[in-house]
Amino acid sequence: MNWIMSVFGIPLGYIMWACYQLISNYGVCIILFTLITRLLLMPFSIKQQKNSARMAVMRPKMEALAKQYGDDKQKYQEELMALYSREKYNPMSGCLPMLIQFPILFGLIDVVYKPLRHLMHMSADAIEQMTETAKVVLGGEISAYSPQISAIQAFHQAPEQFSFLEPEMITQLQNFDFNFLGMDLGQIPTLGWNLLIIIPILSGITNLVYSIYSQKMQEKISPQNAQTGGMMKGMMLMMPLFSVFFAFQVPAGVGFYWLVSNIMMFIQGVVLNVVINPEKFLAEAKAKEEAEKLLAEEDRKRRRLEAAEQQRERQAEGKNKKKEKEKPKKEKDPGELTEKEKNRRKLAEARRRDAEKYGEEFVDVTDEDLD
Repeated sequence: MNWIMSVFGIPLGYIMWACYQLISNYGVCIILFTLITRLLLMPFSIKQQKNSARMAVMRPKMEALAKQYGDDKQKYQEELMALYSREKYNPMSGCLPMLIQFPILFGLIDVVYKPLRHLMHMSADAIEQMTETAKVVLGGEISAYSPQISAIQAFHQAPEQFSFLEPEMITQLQNFDFNFLGMDLGQIPTLGWNLLIIIPILSGITNLVYSIYSQKMQEKISPQNAQTGGMMKGMMLMMPLFSVFFAFQVPAGVGFYWLVSNIMMFIQGVVLNVVINPEKFLAEAKAKEEAEKLLAEEDRKRRRLEAAEQQRERQAEGKNKKKEKEKPKKEKDPGELTEKEKNRRKLAEARRRDAEKYGEEFVDVTDEDLD
């Protein structure tokens, strides 16, 4: 886990360092850094949102298959794969953005927890020596989660104990400003009447608000989750409590990062739900499906009418043929005689005229006379 945090923390650390060079205030630096990193993660968030929208469209079809093939798991899986193929949907596409974001989030934590390394580029030996000295200065009250922030705080309390550092590093530490809106973000919040207690409380509240909002959005596109989401609702309440608890275990700067991150994730979630609204996708998909059903029904009606019309035409044609067969045969019109018959008549007429002219006997024309 540590190597993952370190690998992704190095490039992200330079972003944090650039922010600190631009604005030499730790609190403002965290806000700017969080904003930039959320923007960098935006493509993955958009991809995940689009996947949620597509899943909202796919879920009713998947539920219909589960209902139809509930007892035949193999057939259900075959039909489910066929559905994925028809819809060109990859069920793993929603996991990829989350898998990519996890190591990046660990890198973000590494950057926030380790300002000596990422903001001041201090060597590992110097950091270890500072941490050990901080334990002495603070009487062992050093954060196990973010000892580097505690070390910077110890330096401000007793700079003479850190004389082993190089002058350049001492100057950087002297100029390091933990103050933000009257709060020392290097201090660990404690229960009691103090300004720092606001950070753990707000961190928990913003986490809860974001969780409730996400849950409501999920229930809108998947109403059955409202009935089976008891465990999820329990987790939704537990996570803010854990957030508050851990915010009292680390320097206020870490809790402040969680607070800012919760706010920005909530804003991002609202924007994405407006621009890429799964509920809207589902409504459009239903409307499209209804339109396709109407078109299919109209096409079936049209084909039935065409088939009925063709059947009537065939019946009418059959009746006409039957009438033609039942008609009495007529003698052929001379104009309809064959060429041979015409020649026979012409030859017979010529012989008749010759017979009358010469007083001879008329001899009828035979087929041999025509050959």
